[in-house]
Amino acid sequence: MVSRTSLRAEGFAGFRTVGSLEIMRIPQGTGVFAVLRPDGFEPRFLKKSAAGVFKKKDPSLPETALAAEWVGDADVLYLGKAGPGSKGNRGLRRQIQEFLDFGKGKPPGHWDGRLVWQLAASESLVIAWKEVPAGEVNGTEARLHADFIAEFGRLPFANLVQARLKK
Repeated sequence: MVSRTSLRAEGFAGFRTVGSLEIMRIPQGTGVFAVLRPDGFEPRFLKKSAAGVFKKKDPSLPETALAAEWVGDADVLYLGKAGPGSKGNRGLRRQIQEFLDFGKGKPPGHWDGRLVWQLAASESLVIAWKEVPAGEVNGTEARLHADFIAEFGRLPFANLVQARLKK
């Protein structure tokens, strides 16, 4: 099961809204993070995404495509990871900051989670994170994706590609 309750039980911290998140309070270590909808949140899709353009591609999707991705009973909208990066200077704080900057229209370094930024009232969405050793980040993300699929039959709303363990 992957829900607000199960993430708390697993050691996720934060649970702050996008609008009230203090970036300096997010740990710098590697880990995984989740974007959740607040209680009572009903999706309203924007015609145009607030996200930044990626490699000259508009991140906006038609409302029908967004509605098709929506998972009605799920708290979790997106599950992401924050590895150390090639120079060892990445981690949760930097990854979440870049994700939030992407939602403010800045060009991203990647395309992941873009559907989040086509939701109205995205500042009310909740961010939670868990520090995980660098060697366990990919496996943890893959397990969370697999657990979500086992429960809901599909990936979270803004996850378009399933994380898998490399063999």
